[in-house]
Amino acid sequence: MHGSCATGVAVSLLLAAGSQAVERRRFSVDDLLRVRDLSDPQVSPDGAWVAYVVESTDVEKDEGSSDIWMTSWDGRRQLQLTRSEQADTTPRFSPDGRRLAFLSSRGEDASTQVWVLDLSGGESRALTDVPGEVEDFAWSPEGRRLALVVQDPKPRPVAEDAAPPPIVVDRYQFKQDGIGYLDARRSHVYLYDIESRKTEILTPGTTDEGQLAWSPDGKSLAFVSKRGGDPDRHWNWDVFLVEARAGAEARRLTAFDGSDAAPEYEGRPAFAPDGRSLAYLRSADASFESCFYGVPRLSTIAADGGEPRLLAADLDRSASEPRFSSDGRHLYFKLEDDRSVLLARAPVTGGPVERLTEAGRVVKAFGLGPAGKLAVLASRPGEAAEVFALEGGALRPLSRQNQALMAQLELGAVEEMDATSQDGSRVGSMLVKPPGFVLGRRYPTLLYIHGGPNMQDQHEFDAWAQLYAAQGYLVVQPNYRGSTGRGAAWAGAIVGDWGHLEVQDVIAALDAAVAKGMADPERLGVLGWSYGGMLTNYAIATDTRFKAASSGAGISNMLTGYGTDHYVVTYEHELGPPWKGIERYVKTSYPFLHADRIRTPTLFVCGQEDWNVPLVNSEQMYQALRSLGVDTRLVIYPGESHSIGRPSYLRDLAVRHLAWFGERLKP
Repeated sequence: MHGSCATGVAVSLLLAAGSQAVERRRFSVDDLLRVRDLSDPQVSPDGAWVAYVVESTDVEKDEGSSDIWMTSWDGRRQLQLTRSEQADTTPRFSPDGRRLAFLSSRGEDASTQVWVLDLSGGESRALTDVPGEVEDFAWSPEGRRLALVVQDPKPRPVAEDAAPPPIVVDRYQFKQDGIGYLDARRSHVYLYDIESRKTEILTPGTTDEGQLAWSPDGKSLAFVSKRGGDPDRHWNWDVFLVEARAGAEARRLTAFDGSDAAPEYEGRPAFAPDGRSLAYLRSADASFESCFYGVPRLSTIAADGGEPRLLAADLDRSASEPRFSSDGRHLYFKLEDDRSVLLARAPVTGGPVERLTEAGRVVKAFGLGPAGKLAVLASRPGEAAEVFALEGGALRPLSRQNQALMAQLELGAVEEMDATSQDGSRVGSMLVKPPGFVLGRRYPTLLYIHGGPNMQDQHEFDAWAQLYAAQGYLVVQPNYRGSTGRGAAWAGAIVGDWGHLEVQDVIAALDAAVAKGMADPERLGVLGWSYGGMLTNYAIATDTRFKAASSGAGISNMLTGYGTDHYVVTYEHELGPPWKGIERYVKTSYPFLHADRIRTPTLFVCGQEDWNVPLVNSEQMYQALRSLGVDTRLVIYPGESHSIGRPSYLRDLAVRHLAWFGERLKP
């Protein structure tokens, strides 16, 4: 970029693919750990490079790692910029393009700090050393300061050999998966001067702040917070502005009572190039249903306040990651639409939405560069995610992280399938066929139910679905009511009524595969994780056709969930407090309360430290089926939370699934 590449950086020139045909093989358990996950593409200020994060697996060390890579805009050079045992994430170019900063927790028991790499040469070095964990950062426009989001440090023990202090709980929501019990520590915005290494807090107080954005003139910062009342009890996120100086008073910019730029909306506020307005996402109204199940709306608001303006107000599809074009005339954003995610843009002055990529693909992230340059991280069913340049409506490959692996594999063909549910609703699914699929032959079939519920199965590379297809299974992935991609009414149809419409929808999808002559009605299995595990429990308590099931981190007894997981807001706003509406808890707990209806051999799986859907939920269902004499087994992964992360455990989970279904669904 500026001179020679950094010392120790691995440089590889992209070679032209050979002309000889490669004999392809089916996807294997080991391939699960070979796929590299890419994220966070960032275009350099001069448009010559794109930095991104690569997550890979070290099988020998039994751990994952993430490093920063960079590709030239022409795609000819790939540089691995970092290579450490800790996770390196969040690459951000300095405004002059000479340095690249990132987050890392290098060193024994080190906290996460900002590190920086001089792109003209040299090793990376720690740029900050602040108490607590740096969760996010942003360069100031002139490049002499950083805005930081820092979580308060943990209290230090009195002595190394002292007993840990008692855990004191005094919050409404008092636990969170991956963290444990929540205390009074919060995350605040700080200003860091790079030359003097001086740190000043900009947002003291008792609330969390995040989602940073600098104004183009460097005089102020936008951030997002929940203020007023108990922030654990409401969802009124707002955008605030604060001058970039110690002692400045933060000013609330949005006055809407719903969610403005909520973290789960996937997209921080973005300033227009002239600094006179900001773009962000907001809920349609202030209701629980809109904020938690609704479709986030594109909005802009003047930097000096006033009424917000909704863009594409009639667009009943989820938008995310809004960003202004360099001339300020358009907002670019990701658009989720019925099994696809596209890159789109809308005129700031109003007008129709323009779709820049085609359906049948998933845009996972994008980066904006000078002169309209667009770097897009995208995937489709036959291709694991890679970074592309979007030029003239076409995607030109930039990264090659998964190319060699993909070239070896004979993957199952993926197509859309629609079914009609019991009440006449259309249910869209993804259908993954076994490699070598023969029309007219019936295959053992897995009903593979996604979690969330607010997500969708879509046109992207799905390693687990391909693994099952490689073993000869037809895989049906239904987007039941509660899923995204079909608008607010579809996503919100299940509010307070879990296990009803979703089960009708997933069964309808399975029945459609049987009716098409593809699924063998005598060899049906069902599985899912989280909400998918919960729906697996509902499905086997509703339909006795399944010959095997696997319920991962699922729940069936809602009274057990209340107060033991981190969904207290959901329980109280959808089902009501148990002492006011026990009937809803009984109704939605039918897989446990009517476990005697279940005949399906079922594998229950959970992480021991899961605080999202705690282990007790799987233990209860296992105990019920064991008591009833139903073939069942419980597998617990020590030290794992809601997502199983240790590579050896992921491999074990895959092998167990294949054995469990193979013994019961294959002749």
